[in-house]
Amino acid sequence: MSTRQTEQVTIPSAEQMHSAVVSRDAAYDGTFYYGVVTTGVYCRPSCAARPARRENLRFFADGGAAERAGFRACKRCRPDDFQRETSTLIEIAGYIVRHADERLTLAALSSRAGLSASRFQKAFKRLLGVSPKAFQDAVRLDRFKDALRNGTDVTTAIFDAGFGSASRVYGEASRNMGMTPAAYRAGGKGEEIRYACRTTALGPLMMAATDRGVCFAQFGDSREALLEQLQAEFPEASLAESEASSSEGLDAWMVALDGYLAKNAPLPDVPLDLRGTSFQLKVWRFLLGLDEGEVVSYGEVAREIGEPKAVRAAASACGANRVGVLIPCHRVLRGDGSLGGYRWGLDRKRTLLDLERSNRASGR
Repeated sequence: MSTRQTEQVTIPSAEQMHSAVVSRDAAYDGTFYYGVVTTGVYCRPSCAARPARRENLRFFADGGAAERAGFRACKRCRPDDFQRETSTLIEIAGYIVRHADERLTLAALSSRAGLSASRFQKAFKRLLGVSPKAFQDAVRLDRFKDALRNGTDVTTAIFDAGFGSASRVYGEASRNMGMTPAAYRAGGKGEEIRYACRTTALGPLMMAATDRGVCFAQFGDSREALLEQLQAEFPEASLAESEASSSEGLDAWMVALDGYLAKNAPLPDVPLDLRGTSFQLKVWRFLLGLDEGEVVSYGEVAREIGEPKAVRAAASACGANRVGVLIPCHRVLRGDGSLGGYRWGLDRKRTLLDLERSNRASGR
């Protein structure tokens, strides 16, 4: 949330704003507004109207400034409505922070915002990068970690933060805390990792998990090649093949993911044990917030995590992803709309994107 709020008060350079207007870049909506001298209207950067000549553009930090300069709101992109909605969403985010330890339903929050549940969910995610639930869980997790640092015992910290059980907090921790680079460099020393292999619609897939969640999900040519890759990723860990009696979760996750790839089931929501650098974790967490069928460019990823110049690093983070499909790096394309790279082959990337477009079109 802090990155987006900073963008709203720090106006980009004139060159960046002009480029955003020309490309109708919705990522800059709320960051600035532009007025057109020849028409007397002001718009959002994403307005579908034909861009005016550069010499006829005037840029403003907010709609109020544009109106004070004599411009009226565009009836096409409705920047005044957008700004009011943005202010409401920021107020709701503050409400979630103040009431993070309470049960906050989507219906109650959307009613408070005066929006439909679907509209509220989409608008909140557009502004803050995560769903209302993920935002509340992040606030709870921060409170939990602060309490532990201040000496509160674990059980008290869990319930004071608003988590209903220990399993909830550890599930969120595995999804959000990740692992320090030093711990990753240790190669999984002292850890027990269970793995399973299954033939899927996209070929052999191996999934492996610690007691915190899935740390490895990769496609390959054979079970043997995938096991070698797993051993290379975690050379110091104790690896054991999964048996349903001792690792029911892993086997169920494999079946669920296979069902998704076969086009007859939703993408499973499973706990993840993320391992990488701070930058990589930012990229992967952002990708986890994308909707099925939604695609972004590497540049958009870099900008959304607050590192607009780190486009190549964002691409490298996607390439370093060890958890295929579940962390959807296949949804990231080049700026020109072409597929770009994919760790597990462009044919698989194309198939996954086609599958998600089909699911989205059918309303699944």
